[in-house]
Amino acid sequence: MAFNKPPNGKTEADLLLYYKSTGDLKTLASLYEPYMPLIYGVCLKYLKNEMQSEDAVMQIFEQLIKKLRIHSVNNFKSWLYSFARNYCLMELRATNKINIVSMEENSFMENEALEHPFLGEDVLETKLSLMEQCMEHLNVEQKVCISLFYLEQKCYKDIADITGYDLVKVKSYIQNGKRNLKICMEKNNNGE
Repeated sequence: MAFNKPPNGKTEADLLLYYKSTGDLKTLASLYEPYMPLIYGVCLKYLKNEMQSEDAVMQIFEQLIKKLRIHSVNNFKSWLYSFARNYCLMELRATNKINIVSMEENSFMENEALEHPFLGEDVLETKLSLMEQCMEHLNVEQKVCISLFYLEQKCYKDIADITGYDLVKVKSYIQNGKRNLKICMEKNNNGE
């Protein structure tokens, strides 16, 4: 897997600039996807829990949606590693579970050939497919609000204007939809 040559022959720097100017989530996904197994490994190293680590990979992506629009990043791989590590440390602090990590800090991301055995391309594709299936089980309001918020990067007020839903309801639909999506994915993932 080549990490320094993104799809379509564009460099990571080109894709970062394009994402920063357009906010195109497909571009961000193409940047992030090759690093997902590595980010999962970083999260697992710190959090010591597979489910928490899987959730952290998705939460980090959600945070990148905003962070990469405002930050200038020269070396995406190093920046992403630091961002993931800091995310995990903040999670541990929030739960008062700071663990000492014995691995050398930068050795994990520097080894491009290293991939986590639990999250190959087939597993990633399965999880994305499962997420799409679970989206279909959300009620209409939750599905619309989740799609507008996460996929189209609309703020609560914009979603309220587009849908005609009350602002408080929009927040509720997003929170409940996110929770229902997670429950559905966990239930269907455990059944496999």
